[in-house]
Amino acid sequence: MRPRLPDKDKRTELLIIRMTREEKIRLQSLVKRGKYGCTSDYIRSRIFKQSDRKVISLDENTNNQLKSLDYELNKIGVNLNQLSKRMNSFAGYRVDDNDRQLLRQAFEMMKNCLIFLQKYLH
Repeated sequence: MRPRLPDKDKRTELLIIRMTREEKIRLQSLVKRGKYGCTSDYIRSRIFKQSDRKVISLDENTNNQLKSLDYELNKIGVNLNQLSKRMNSFAGYRVDDNDRQLLRQAFEMMKNCLIFLQKYLH
């Protein structure tokens, strides 16, 4: 989950521009080639000459590991949602050994994901 931004940093204003189909295709190509997260980031960087963005280039192995990490984090979320549903669905629900094991697995998976991210993003 993304951290909450202060109100002064939130982007709430919308700008609509019109362009030809060819211009839009060219813009999308520039966004991809520049490795920007989205078109808005590209346009802001071009308008305001922001050069403080961080570009991370990944080799194929690291890219595959990140995809695997994404899959594992999704599994953790599913497991935690299942446990939360169980706990909130029944008044007086007691956490049993299966629930504890599920929480331990989720914790271990999250810890491994954090170690991986710290290794590659610092």
